Amino acid sequence: MLLALGAGVAGFVQGLSGFAFGMVAMSFWVWGIEPQVAAVMSVFGGLTGQLLSAATVRRGLQWRLLLPFLAGGLVGVPLGVLALPHLNPTHFKLALGTMLLVCCPLMLLAPRMPPLKHGGRLGDAAAGAVGGLMGGIGGFTGVVPALWCTLRGYDKDAHRAVLQNFNLAALTATMVALVLSGAVRAEMWPKFAVVAPALILPSMLGAKVYVGLSPAAFRRLILCLLSLSGVAMMAAALAAILRA
Repeated sequence: MLLALGAGVAGFVQGLSGFAFGMVAMSFWVWGIEPQVAAVMSVFGGLTGQLLSAATVRRGLQWRLLLPFLAGGLVGVPLGVLALPHLNPTHFKLALGTMLLVCCPLMLLAPRMPPLKHGGRLGDAAAGAVGGLMGGIGGFTGVVPALWCTLRGYDKDAHRAVLQNFNLAALTATMVALVLSGAVRAEMWPKFAVVAPALILPSMLGAKVYVGLSPAAFRRLILCLLSLSGVAMMAAALAAILRA
């Protein structure tokens, strides 16, 4: 139930925004699923959702804008996969909570900031590299690129196109790397059969909402909820550290 609930909610958010499957799913799964298993499910679910979105929302693609993100992601993904087997559950929860508390308020404030004029293609590539690294760790490929695109002031369709296509490429590379590294184990196959069906309809619904409506209010709500989830995760992790 926890696996399906996280996949369903995350599928809708990803269908709506073009990213964030890993952030939303992990905010559920971190409470009851082993980090290494949750990371693989996050990558698989995010990739499945991106494949659905690619078939339903196709607009604003600019290869010149996208390519630096892709180049950076190809560097970051293997590093994240190498780090995955060494995760400690408590430290993972603490790191994820910190990430949510840092990223989500910044993304809430970003629309009120003037567009960032510096960084250029090098900044795009750096954002892609960090996204790839976080993708290898837990499927969080879109977090940093989403924040970077928001700070750069990209319009709605360009923002969506960069995230959707970067995530599709980075998550594909991450899934291949996880399989080759042995992180995908036989006992995980039944869990794939839970995650995929749970996210299909919510992802398609989210994509339809994106086409017809502005996602701004929903985006603010999700970011606020994820910020609160970050507080709870950090509190649980710190309590476990103090008990040790």
